[in-house]
Amino acid sequence: MQLIVTAISKDYGDIAAVRQVSFQINSGDIFALLGPNGAGKSSIIRMLVGMTRPDSGSILVSHQHEHYDHVPRRLLGYLPEDRGLYPDKSIEKNLLYLAQLHGLSKQKALQEMAHWLEVFELTDRRQEDLKQLSKGNQQKVQLIAAVLHQPALVILDEPFSGLDPINQEKVVGFLKALKARGMTVILSAHQMAMVEKLADHMLLMAQGKAILAGTLADIQQQAGPQRQMVLSCAGPVTAEQLQQWLPELEIELLNSNRFALKLTATQSVSGTLKQLVNQLELTQVEMQTADLHQLYLMAMAQHQLREQA
Repeated sequence: MQLIVTAISKDYGDIAAVRQVSFQINSGDIFALLGPNGAGKSSIIRMLVGMTRPDSGSILVSHQHEHYDHVPRRLLGYLPEDRGLYPDKSIEKNLLYLAQLHGLSKQKALQEMAHWLEVFELTDRRQEDLKQLSKGNQQKVQLIAAVLHQPALVILDEPFSGLDPINQEKVVGFLKALKARGMTVILSAHQMAMVEKLADHMLLMAQGKAILAGTLADIQQQAGPQRQMVLSCAGPVTAEQLQQWLPELEIELLNSNRFALKLTATQSVSGTLKQLVNQLELTQVEMQTADLHQLYLMAMAQHQLREQA
């Protein structure tokens, strides 16, 4: 399974939902669509699954030497933003019905169901009606429903929604298991720490545009992120002293003898240290790079500045 999206755009009346967005997803990748509400993520997903068509640009889906302009239903596992199971039916009846809609035999559906119910610790509750479950457990059933038929591509819109931290980690394991089975995964999520653990590639969007794209390392390079030094010294120091010695740097005093300095790409680590060693006895120096959450916030801020210019 490979997807090549080339310069797609989509308007809804006067609203430009997606503007000239391009990306590629290779077989077995976990690909993350990131961005605030209204960025265009759901519009892209609707075009990928064939619910809508691009106004311009193209979508090419290749699978086993066949080519399509959207992901065929038989190859797709989909967790939509608006969930849609039957609350008055049991977990087993819900999953069996949906699996058979995808063409699975009852025997194969029960086999796959048993595996995933065990993964999500729901085996003993399979005969309970869905309405009896917590929101988090209903979400687990939704995730199972999306993959029972072993699709080539799984699209998950906010898969961590409604889950506590322990169950979010279970979903991380679930997604890694899908990758190990050779499935290609597209996920749209706001939990940056989860995405950072999982995504092979990602696309960061704002107001319908692609802002940053690639691996985490690619995005760090594109964003030109600030590097952060965390330093400890033998004696106390004040923010005023630090600002006097290093007036060009952004400084955060963490405690009386520990502080953080943010360096831009043009500011030298060695030069900064030379400025400090004459003033302080440094006991520890630690370099930190921006995580995905920080990169996301920086990219959004930079985009807003460009749009206002």
